[in-house]
Amino acid sequence: MIKPDIIAQNNDAARASLAADYDALGEHLDRRGISIDEIKSRVARYGVAVPSWGVGTGGTRFARFPGAGEPRDIFDKLDDCGVIHQLTRATPSVSLHIPWDAQPAADLTSKAEEVGLGFDAMNSNTFQDQPDQPHSYKFGSLSHTDAPTREQAVDHNIACIELGRAIGSKALTIWVGDGSNFPGQTNFTRQFERYLDAARQIYAALPTDWTLLTEHKMYEPAFYSTVLQDWGSNLLIAQHLGEQAKCLVDLGHHAPNVNIEMIVARLTQFGKLGGFHFNDSKYGDDDLDTGSIDPYRLFLVFNELVEAEGKPGFNPMHMLDQSHNVTDPIESLMVSAMEVQRAYVQALLVDRQALVGYQEENDALMATTTLKLGFRTDVEPILAMARLTSGAAIDPVAAYRASGYRKAMADIRPQSRGAGGGIV
Repeated sequence: MIKPDIIAQNNDAARASLAADYDALGEHLDRRGISIDEIKSRVARYGVAVPSWGVGTGGTRFARFPGAGEPRDIFDKLDDCGVIHQLTRATPSVSLHIPWDAQPAADLTSKAEEVGLGFDAMNSNTFQDQPDQPHSYKFGSLSHTDAPTREQAVDHNIACIELGRAIGSKALTIWVGDGSNFPGQTNFTRQFERYLDAARQIYAALPTDWTLLTEHKMYEPAFYSTVLQDWGSNLLIAQHLGEQAKCLVDLGHHAPNVNIEMIVARLTQFGKLGGFHFNDSKYGDDDLDTGSIDPYRLFLVFNELVEAEGKPGFNPMHMLDQSHNVTDPIESLMVSAMEVQRAYVQALLVDRQALVGYQEENDALMATTTLKLGFRTDVEPILAMARLTSGAAIDPVAAYRASGYRKAMADIRPQSRGAGGGIV
C-alpha cells in the first residue's frame, strides 16, 4: 500500500488550486441551479469494480510484453487493486476469475479485508483448457456436442458460485468462446439449445439473492459464428432463464458504430440490464482504456443510466475490463475509474426537465445541445474534491509515481519471461 504521508504531501501541493477551481465551478453550477456539493456527494458514493486480471500486463494474439513487478498470484493482484482504491476511492471491489484466482475462501477474504476491498461478480473460465481437466473446450464448452464436456463446464460454473458465496460475491458472469470458424461446422439451432440447457442447470444452482450475468461478444475466438453474439441473443437467454438472469454489456463487444446507448435503454426498459464491462474500442474488441477513444459514447451510456436511476429493481453492476499492453496497469485502471466517474458526473449535470421539453417539441438541436452542455462541463474539480474529502489523492497518478510502488514490486516479484500471445 502507499504510505499516507506521500498522499498527504501530494495533496498539500495541490490543495489551494483545487479549492479555487472547485469554488469557481460551484458558482458556475449554482447559476444553472445545480448544487456542486450534492453532485460531489453522489460521485463519492459511486464505485466501479476492478478485474483481478486487469492488473497484469495484457497482450494481443501475436505477442505479450511482460511488465516489471507483475503480480504472481491473486494475493499480489489484491495488493495492486488495494493501491488503486487507496489512491482513487473509486474501486471498492474486485472481480475474480476462476480458476486463475482460485484459493481457499478464508485466505481470499482475509487478504481482501487487509487491503480494504470487497468482491464483485465471479467469472468462470470455460474458454481455455486447464492442465487437470479431462475434456477440452477446443470445440466449445456449454454448447459442446459432447455431453461430458458440457457437464464439466456446468460443474465449473457451479463451483464458481460456491466459492463466491463463501467470499461474499452476489453474481456470476458467464462468457464463453463457443461458436464456429467455418460455415456448416455447427447447427446454429441445436448449438443454442445445448447452451440454454447448460445455462438452465447453472441457473438452478444460483442462490436466491444472486444474479446470473451472461455476456455477449460478436466474435473471437469464433470468427464465423458465436453462440452468444449480440444483445438480442443475450436478452433471449435472460428472458428464458428467469428473473435472476440479466444481460451484461461490454462496451467493446459490438460492431463498429453500433448504438450501444440504445441497447442500454432497451435492456433497462425490460428489466434485463445486469451490468457493464467498461473499456473502449477503435476497431473491434480492443479492450482499450475506458474513455480513451470515445468519451462521448461513455457519457451517452451514463446519460441512459442516470435517466433510469430510481426505477424499481434497477441496480446494474459496473466493472472495468481492459487489457494494458503499453502502460502500467495500475495507472490505466486508476485513470479509467476516474473516467467512468467523470461520465457519471457529466450525466448528472444534464437538465432533464429541459431535455424532455425539447424532446416533446421535436427540437432536435436544443435537445442535443442540452446533452452537450453536461458533457462539455469540466467536472475535474468535483472528482478531485471527492477524492480529497475521502482521503484519496487529488492526483492519483502523481502520488502513485512518487510512491515508487512499481519499483518496489519489481524488487520483490520476479520478472516474468513469458512472451506468448494472449490476454492475461
